[in-house]
Amino acid sequence: MVGAESAGVMNLGVEGMMLAGAVTGFLASVRTGNLLLGVVAALLAGGLLALLHAFMCITLKVNQVVSGLALTLFGTGVSGYLGKSVIGVPLPNHFTSVPLPLLSKIPLVGQVLFNHDWLVYLSFLIVPALWYLFYRTRPGLHLRAVGESPQTADALGVNVFRIRYVSVVVGGMLAGLGGAYLSLAYAPSWIENMTAGRGWIAVALVIFAVWNPVRALAGSYLFGGVDAMGFRIQALGVRVPSFFLKMMPYVFTIVVLILITASSSKQSSRAPEALGVPYERE
Repeated sequence: MVGAESAGVMNLGVEGMMLAGAVTGFLASVRTGNLLLGVVAALLAGGLLALLHAFMCITLKVNQVVSGLALTLFGTGVSGYLGKSVIGVPLPNHFTSVPLPLLSKIPLVGQVLFNHDWLVYLSFLIVPALWYLFYRTRPGLHLRAVGESPQTADALGVNVFRIRYVSVVVGGMLAGLGGAYLSLAYAPSWIENMTAGRGWIAVALVIFAVWNPVRALAGSYLFGGVDAMGFRIQALGVRVPSFFLKMMPYVFTIVVLILITASSSKQSSRAPEALGVPYERE
């Protein structure tokens, strides 16, 4: 999503893409017994919805907010329909934690950072790779230029439409992968609307992380950490209302990221200049 919005395409359909990835990944894994095929199915589902979003916003120049909201509603409805047959069906197998030798033994941080499943470790690799792509390569420079001034980028020979299409589709595939993590690892089952608003949190994280993949990762792990803390509090038997524990990670993440953004300079925290603006080639 950071890449799509850095290229100038707003994506409010993340929630629907995550749900599509969650249900297709679960269905494929149940039907085939193969988790890898489930992950591939989730990537394809998220990518297909993102391709539809890209076609509407980039080619047809539909309002990007309307398109994103429509895809969220579509993904929510379709996932609920497709998932009816597998509610309560157990996975033949699911992703489990794989402690990394030596690293998982580091005091304090070892179990926190190095005792996860392979999908989490994959996220450790994706974020620095995206940062390097955005800020240290020519394609990354082109992507950011398209988000700031597509007219100037086009005049310099950059294919604005191709960069926007690729950015949106790759972002949708990663959203689908996030959905697969929920249904294949985090809570290995299918539950209707199991994303529980995490797609909307992703939208907020990208904005408050000022379109920087590293800061977005930090915000994501902050959200996950507070979410896990809620489960820990419940396990310890502390008498706290359950609705408060469910609300806590959302509120905490947003408040902290607002404070981080407020401390940034106005220049560094502004959105890409062409975000949400369709490009009409002259």
